[in-house]
Amino acid sequence: MSGPAAAGRRQVHLAAQLPGIHNVTVWSDPRSRSQIAFDSFLHLARTAERGRFDFFFLAEGLRLREHKGELYDLDVVGRPENLTQLSALAAVTTRLGLAATVNATFNEPYEVARRLATLDHLSGGRSAWNVVTSFDAFTGENFRRGGFLAEADRYGRAAEFLATTRELWDSWADGDVRADAAAGAFVRPGAGRFAHHGRHFDISGRFTTPRPPQGHPVIIQAGESDPGRDFAAAEADVVFSKYNRLDQARAFYRDVKGRLPRYGRGPDELKILPTATVVVADSDAEAAAYADEITRAQVGPQTAIAHLEAVWGRDLTAYDPDGPLPDIDPEPDSLMLKGHSLFRRDRAETARRWRALAAERGLSIRELVIEVSGGQTFVGSPHTVADAMDHFVQTGGADGFVLVPHLTPEGLDDFVARVVPLLQEKGVFRRDYTGPTLRDHLGLPSAPARAAADPTGTEEEAS
Repeated sequence: MSGPAAAGRRQVHLAAQLPGIHNVTVWSDPRSRSQIAFDSFLHLARTAERGRFDFFFLAEGLRLREHKGELYDLDVVGRPENLTQLSALAAVTTRLGLAATVNATFNEPYEVARRLATLDHLSGGRSAWNVVTSFDAFTGENFRRGGFLAEADRYGRAAEFLATTRELWDSWADGDVRADAAAGAFVRPGAGRFAHHGRHFDISGRFTTPRPPQGHPVIIQAGESDPGRDFAAAEADVVFSKYNRLDQARAFYRDVKGRLPRYGRGPDELKILPTATVVVADSDAEAAAYADEITRAQVGPQTAIAHLEAVWGRDLTAYDPDGPLPDIDPEPDSLMLKGHSLFRRDRAETARRWRALAAERGLSIRELVIEVSGGQTFVGSPHTVADAMDHFVQTGGADGFVLVPHLTPEGLDDFVARVVPLLQEKGVFRRDYTGPTLRDHLGLPSAPARAAADPTGTEEEAS
């Protein structure tokens, strides 16, 4: 279905993530290439742009994770700094949005606002910021102030951090760069002046970077807790969701979208995008076999035991990953896996649920970890995958997906070549970009322009 026949059907939004956390990446696969070299980032970004994706996303952690005191190297834990990578990609892409995780606990608003505004200028309006907080003092040890905030206070700091960066972006108006050679005036005298006085930040001065092309870069958030969902409904343009099973996804979608009216926002002002994986083959049976192969590579024996140790808080290397769960109780105050947000809350309850599931289904340790890890999201022939993704969006599960390939960097090549054309034929995915900015791709308005002050003003320029 395409053209007028597709009128009224919801559009599917797509983003690509080069994975670098958790065990999605099968870096031991002989087809996998460098996880660090710029060519890998470039290949996936160009694939996403060829597929007319909304944006390319890089997550980031601020400390290498440790498992029992040693580096946790069962998945990719080290990557070059992501805003630097995206700045390089801005020069070799033309329309693809460029999204980065930047931590609001261990950074400062002035510097983050400056770097994101710079990326927006370099890319012609394609930058996005995934606002995250840090949950542990372990990460804080890399910074002067350590774990200086209780977790309950970190959303408060993040909200004020975001408000402050927006004040900095708004300190320049669209007409502040005058470049008037006849008058000898390059900028309006008052350009960039700001002052913020709050609980977490008390700053004033002049912001160095003119207003970004989008007004404000796109704001992304991964709201899961109740305060996180409220923060997303109040402030975010995009929400990353972990719910890629349709029943759970619909419940999350209804909940977060239902919070928008209390902040004076409509349902189209926030896009909800769950992370998803895709396995495409010539037939459904072939794809299912390949998906099982991928999942078992992602959850090998070491990974299965490590996941169990993260919940149990005990050394379980003596247990057979293909055998039953331990008959000992978890150690609630012991943390075997540090720097990893997975399984950090309600570990005793998690262990109880896992025991019940394993007993009900007769699952081994490895089979259980595969089950709770979720497996692959969309599996089948190109038509099967396109139909399933379309159904997910049309029935209120999401506005689209952040696709996370298991192979770097060629993991989305088949999807772009074989599934994207089918979504286009259905009339639910763009055949070409319709505007230059990421806000255009997402169907979001630019941040309201602030009018420049009277250019004849006499305020003195700070030296």
